[in-house]
Amino acid sequence: MKTFDWYIIRKFLGTFFYSMLLLVLVIIVIDFVEKNDDYIEKKVSYFSVIYDYYFNFAPYIANILSPITIFIAVVFVTSKLAFHSEIIAILSSGMSYNRLLFPFLLSSGVISIFTFYLMGWVIPEANKKRIAFEIAYIKNPYRYSNRDIHLKIGPETYIYMESYNNMENVGYKFSMEHIVKNRLIKKLMAPRVFWDTDKKCWTIEQFEIRKFEGMKEKITNGKTLDTVINLNPTEFSSNWQKEETMKSPELTEFIHTQQARGKGNLEPYIVKKYQRFTYPFATIILTLIGVVMSSRKSRGGIGLQVAIGFLLAFMYILFVIMSSTIATNGSVPPLLAVWLPNIIFSFIGFALLWFMPK
Repeated sequence: MKTFDWYIIRKFLGTFFYSMLLLVLVIIVIDFVEKNDDYIEKKVSYFSVIYDYYFNFAPYIANILSPITIFIAVVFVTSKLAFHSEIIAILSSGMSYNRLLFPFLLSSGVISIFTFYLMGWVIPEANKKRIAFEIAYIKNPYRYSNRDIHLKIGPETYIYMESYNNMENVGYKFSMEHIVKNRLIKKLMAPRVFWDTDKKCWTIEQFEIRKFEGMKEKITNGKTLDTVINLNPTEFSSNWQKEETMKSPELTEFIHTQQARGKGNLEPYIVKKYQRFTYPFATIILTLIGVVMSSRKSRGGIGLQVAIGFLLAFMYILFVIMSSTIATNGSVPPLLAVWLPNIIFSFIGFALLWFMPK
């Protein structure tokens, strides 16, 4: 790479990280002012607020703001180069416009790889602590309210509970059926089942087991039975932003497990899985649009072009939110919905590159 490339990369990345730091700090201050009454009411120490919450809130909000920050950085750097007639001098020296794009796209490519890793592995770990803090001190306590719970926990094993108390990890009117080739082989029934935190297993009380062998039926009764089944109490905990707390491999495994159990309403998880692949591409797409839009010297100056950059970045985020909502509601296939903003803005970027005067 030439000195010119390093010059652009240094300016671009420096502006990007400075803008990101500034925006994140502003959002944190606003968030703190809004939630300070909750911290005081719940008697949370400010050390815990900063260390347990805002240290984990910062990467989450930085990821959300990354399209805006990328666009600001690209537009600011390119507009400044154009304002000082540096781009004219570069192109006059014989360098092609596509070659001018190279350091910008290389920088955005590095950021997109970094974003992909953060979204898939680092931010979910931070979100576990952030969301746990919000549930403990900001949100109201969660109570599982579903009734008549049917779950498939194995290829031939099904369970049922009339209701479940997630505060005490107790299920009521429990039954577990073992069905082979549409024939009921065994059925276990009990008025109550609870999770033993010490033994890490389920304890079934006052149980009755019925085994069917041909025309014969064998009945067994007992007071308590400790058993390990493919069911965890966390499945009855709050689903609020649950998809945000899973690393990419965990999210994929969770979706497959829930689909095997016949559970519906998995669109938020599927959308989040696809977004972790599509969102990093926004960095490259918005960089292309930003350079093409701001590489011409404008009478309105840098301020006008930065304002346009803000507008387009917000439009992209709006498209992402709208497409995610549509996919979550099941109106459009999730894969198409999450790629749609990138497809639209890629078309805009290449159209600008093709038609705008260089």
